[in-house]
Amino acid sequence: MNAMRHFIPVLLLLALAACGGEQEQPAPAVSAPTDVSRALGGEVDPGFARATEPRAFSFPADHGPHPAYRNEWWYVTGNLSDDAGQRYGFQVTFFRIGLAPGRAERPSRWGTHQAWMAHFAVTDAQGGQFHDFERFARGGDIELAGATGDPVQVWLEDWRLERRDDGRWHLAASAEGVALDLALAPQKAPVLNGDRGLSRKSGQPGNASYYYSLTRIAAGGTLSLDRTKHSVNGSAWMDREWSTSALGPDQSGWDWFALQLDDGTDLMLYHLRRNDGGKDRWSAGTLVRPDGRRRHLGYDDFRIEVLDRWTSPRGGTYPAEWRINVDGLDRTLQVEPILADQELDARVRYWEGAVDVFSDGRPHGRGYAELTGYAERPPGNAAND
Repeated sequence: MNAMRHFIPVLLLLALAACGGEQEQPAPAVSAPTDVSRALGGEVDPGFARATEPRAFSFPADHGPHPAYRNEWWYVTGNLSDDAGQRYGFQVTFFRIGLAPGRAERPSRWGTHQAWMAHFAVTDAQGGQFHDFERFARGGDIELAGATGDPVQVWLEDWRLERRDDGRWHLAASAEGVALDLALAPQKAPVLNGDRGLSRKSGQPGNASYYYSLTRIAAGGTLSLDRTKHSVNGSAWMDREWSTSALGPDQSGWDWFALQLDDGTDLMLYHLRRNDGGKDRWSAGTLVRPDGRRRHLGYDDFRIEVLDRWTSPRGGTYPAEWRINVDGLDRTLQVEPILADQELDARVRYWEGAVDVFSDGRPHGRGYAELTGYAERPPGNAAND
């Protein structure tokens, strides 16, 4: 959400194959889950830590990695405009996957207990184009990918997210003529989601994550498309989450929203779906007031109604417009994508894109939505195979 937001670690075969090179001893073999529920659930090595109870958070330390847990991600999305008023959306996400618990030394510089995946996407609303890219790498001494806590930095090759000493961040990614370089300045303190940062995803013990968000971040820098550089400004959102398992066997995916309203209110919601398509009782969210005060939202506190759907040319049908009502929010929200096709054609296909928010027919904010479990790839049909 972003939550879980966002973890689509499906990855993992990457362990050795995607990175090439010789290894004296390969890292533990990992099979590739074919859907999100298997990637975030199932049996895991008991040596990994579990999110079972609230913990004390400490910043900036918790912006850094938590290798005791199997899954972790740094997730940044946002809406930008250039000097001509053209709209863009962006996503840069780093996923860390623990292949085995512990930090034991390995005999090769290529040996590692960590695998990495990153996604980079840009939506060009005016041009009607969606650009998405995916990379894999291993951790270890070769430093193709990794994360540190002091200083806080996460990278996969030249895609990087770094925190400066003054609390600002720097984000950079580029691929095939598309490049993003942004300075990020958080406008609100980190918001702990769920029960003081413990975000339960099902009733099974340990099916939870530690989850916090930076819900409103001033963003400014440059965006290059077809090697034409644009000065851009806007607002971003960062989600941080780590866990060892999250989804239960009766859950198939989620619809996640991160919405920034024009009055300074921020809203995060995730609608967990059961295998039968219904709303799971562990669905939840967080309402953040302009002054930073937060309110946890449970199953009964919000309602999401799908108003329209979009069918992908690659197969699968997604929700494409929503009406949202939240207890304690004195308005009904209507959420619409700025471009219908914002589907990442990655090893696990999912929809992640920029949206506009309306209230009473008038513009009322911007945000991002993520939709998983609607068009998972069958085994052997992964992109770029």
